[in-house]
Amino acid sequence: MNLTLTLLALLTGFLTGALFTFLGIPMPAPPELPGVVGIVGIYLGYRVVEYFEVGVDLLSTLGLAG
Repeated sequence: MNLTLTLLALLTGFLTGALFTFLGIPMPAPPELPGVVGIVGIYLGYRVVEYFEVGVDLLSTLGLAG
């Protein structure tokens, strides 16, 4: 994992959140811990399936891959 990239992503998210609050725009992410944990779960599920190299190419299965 690239630490610099991770820190830049964190800084970008922080600045975006601060800007949204400053402008009075609702946060585009779940404002409660269960929502954040759900997002982490989605990420972990993605990584586990990727690690075991399983999956289906949905576009090819539907005949939409070009």
